[in-house]
Amino acid sequence: MKGRLFVFTFVIFVVFALVLCGRTAEAQEPQALLPDAPKPRTGIIVGTVTDLNNDTVTGATVVLAGPAPKVSRTVVSNDNGFFEFNDVEPGTTYQVTVSAEGFANWTSPPLILKPGQYAILPGSKLRIAEAHTSITVTPASSEEIAREQVKIEEQQRVFGVIPNFYVVYDHNAAPLTPKLKFRLATKVLIDPVTILGVAAVAGINQAGDLPNYGQGAQGYAKRFGAAYATGATDIMIGGAILPSLLHQDPRYFYQGTGTKKSRAWHAISSTFITRGDDGSRQPNYSTIGGDLASAAIANAYYPPADRGPGRVFQNVLINSGERALANLAQEFVLGRITSKGKDKK
Repeated sequence: MKGRLFVFTFVIFVVFALVLCGRTAEAQEPQALLPDAPKPRTGIIVGTVTDLNNDTVTGATVVLAGPAPKVSRTVVSNDNGFFEFNDVEPGTTYQVTVSAEGFANWTSPPLILKPGQYAILPGSKLRIAEAHTSITVTPASSEEIAREQVKIEEQQRVFGVIPNFYVVYDHNAAPLTPKLKFRLATKVLIDPVTILGVAAVAGINQAGDLPNYGQGAQGYAKRFGAAYATGATDIMIGGAILPSLLHQDPRYFYQGTGTKKSRAWHAISSTFITRGDDGSRQPNYSTIGGDLASAAIANAYYPPADRGPGRVFQNVLINSGERALANLAQEFVLGRITSKGKDKK
């Protein structure tokens, strides 16, 4: 009984051992037949193309460049500026370049993805491309500069109302051409405020019965005509005709700096000394000649009591004194209350 039990137990043991060995061999056999290990998972690179104002850029060309030309790829950003590269091999160095019309190119730093990495590319902001344009600047001519300066002077008014066109606040003002000298004189003569001023002077003369034209509407009309004619001949001859012939500047050049004494001397002397078109200081033949010519022409329409050489020189002296006082007012008072013209170029 014990022998059979031993034999049975031995048989069972052998069978169990064979089965166990068979399973082990079966478990090892597939290992020998397995294929190569799977490749690491690929990654993804995404980003959004914007400009410096954070506005998205549509239709930008985005290039993913690798170490070999065959791995380079190109996509275009969509309506939201978004782009995406799928199946990017990990462990390889890439660079992304973004380009768009009107913008400078943008290139990312080197990128190396890990297996399965989802990389969001930051900083893809495009700058406006720099335009390399060659510009040739031609200096403006002296006439062009003078023309623009006269435009500014024609806007100068005391309290914003009374014309103050014959004052120059730019020490380096360009010389006037004859055309500009006549333009400036005409501008003063036709200004409505000038005409109203002549009307006021005629009214004052009417009250003083000077000159002796009589009273009433006829007397006022004569005084108005005489005052306007005297002013017109003085301005046109002394401010346009003679300055053009003698190449002198009829304007008053505001000093504005220095001691009060030097400014006062500048104002008074400007009645007799002026600037030439060449910039030199010259005797003011234009202004004095204009006063003489105007006073002489006035003999043609003044009453007999107000004519003659003595009255002519008297009027010249009066005009010179008035001009000196006007220049002093320009230097110390009117310059502060004159609305300066502005260059509109």
